Amino acid sequence: MAEVKDKKWYVVRAVSGQENKVKEYIEREIAHEGLEDFIDQVLVPTEKVIQIRNGKKVNKERVYFPGYVMILANIGGEVTHIIKSINGVIGFLGETKGGDPVPLRRSEVNRMLGKVDELSVKSDNVAIPFTIGETIKVIDGPFNGFNGTVEKINEEKRKLEVMVKIFGRKTPLELSYMQVEKV
Repeated sequence: MAEVKDKKWYVVRAVSGQENKVKEYIEREIAHEGLEDFIDQVLVPTEKVIQIRNGKKVNKERVYFPGYVMILANIGGEVTHIIKSINGVIGFLGETKGGDPVPLRRSEVNRMLGKVDELSVKSDNVAIPFTIGETIKVIDGPFNGFNGTVEKINEEKRKLEVMVKIFGRKTPLELSYMQVEKV
């Protein structure tokens, strides 16, 4: 019988857009195999976003880390194999060939679960990773692969307004820090 204190957070890489399906599959498979003692929680970190559809505000949950599912588990032996064999699972984050998956560090877990201590929040606000006029590359979303220029920075929301050339026309996009990288 595995004790809760043995459980650590791991990140499972999933096919982007199928995070919730993968979560369901993992839960179903673990229950089917009778391994509930080994897995405490399967989590898809999401954020609430308000979208306007047909003039109405619609609350939607958006996956915060596309392509990643977090699990609090006691990983070993068959649990690893069962999870890896699930439809839509690419593998574990940080695993070495033939080795066991690497658990997240406590600080990473806290950051992902939003329990960030105030100190790191303060230091986070100081460092804005981008500057206006800088060229960036979009690494996520429908404009993946396009380069653009930073026009505005919204520190609070951690978003950028980026001017991207699409079909020869400059188009403004609002992207989160996570969706772009420096060129």
